[in-house]
Amino acid sequence: MTMNTKSVQRNLVSVMKNRSKRIGYFGPAGTFTEQALLTQKDLAICELVAFRTVPDVLDAVESGEVEQGFVPIENSIEGTVNFTQDALVFDHNLLIQREVVLDIEHCLVARKGVSITEIIGIMSIPVATAQCHSYLRKQFPKLDVRAANSTAEAAQLVAANTEEKLAAVAPRNAANVYGLEVIATDIADHQGNQTRFVLVGKNTVPQATGHDKTAIVVFQRADEPGSLISILQEFAARRINLSVLLSRPTKRGGLGDYCFIMYADGHIQDELMADALRDLHAKQGDVKFLGSYPASGEHAHTAREHADSRWREADDWMQELRSRIVR
Repeated sequence: MTMNTKSVQRNLVSVMKNRSKRIGYFGPAGTFTEQALLTQKDLAICELVAFRTVPDVLDAVESGEVEQGFVPIENSIEGTVNFTQDALVFDHNLLIQREVVLDIEHCLVARKGVSITEIIGIMSIPVATAQCHSYLRKQFPKLDVRAANSTAEAAQLVAANTEEKLAAVAPRNAANVYGLEVIATDIADHQGNQTRFVLVGKNTVPQATGHDKTAIVVFQRADEPGSLISILQEFAARRINLSVLLSRPTKRGGLGDYCFIMYADGHIQDELMADALRDLHAKQGDVKFLGSYPASGEHAHTAREHADSRWREADDWMQELRSRIVR
């Protein structure tokens, strides 16, 4: 058997394995989540299972109904998708496996023949209508805005409702899926609208790629002056960049009881990152690990690589000093 034949067989086995894998996603068909998921060639060939809500996706992963789940977690206009972030922090023990960033174009879609002046109501998920708030307030100041579980479900409901002339804030492909017409395009309040999605699974951490992120949640030992600074210093001292820093109520106590959610550049295979997390775990009330995973896009690693080199030199220096201890 030639090396080329072995390579073809390995690829075939990999493809067949992926096709038997079940991936849950925030549906129904036509969501931006599905659109982002389909950009991942290895995931697109899996069995894709749509769920009605993000918690439903995460529940399915935790129960083993699906092997992995794909959900939105951050938008460039509205910020963090709190219902996803909170579910990962407080309700589930899942790990992020990768992130995917998708350019978002919100459209206004309606049944064929319905003009923009005839619309009596707008439907969408609140995250989407918030991203188009200025447009909707200017164009439809008196119209009722109705909530749906997703942009695609909004399109689905508009298509099914033949008694009212409604429109949905939804992706262009949702209009194609549900037989609607696009009556306004690119209606988000700001240019460059993007959403970050994450693939989550149980237990495993992907290998470091050199372009990674690590997500953690830090619960303070005590809410006192300087407590946040003491947490941030662990990263600053090691020249680790924090791309996201959020404070969220812990849901364990009253007002003022917060935890800190952090996304840092690097992987736990990096000595500096491991050292920072080790110190946080020793000094703080609790640290929940949310994953180390490949980051999307391009990024310069110069500062972290330089810090890694200096850390290794310092560690070698300390090991040499310790070797002198009389035994």
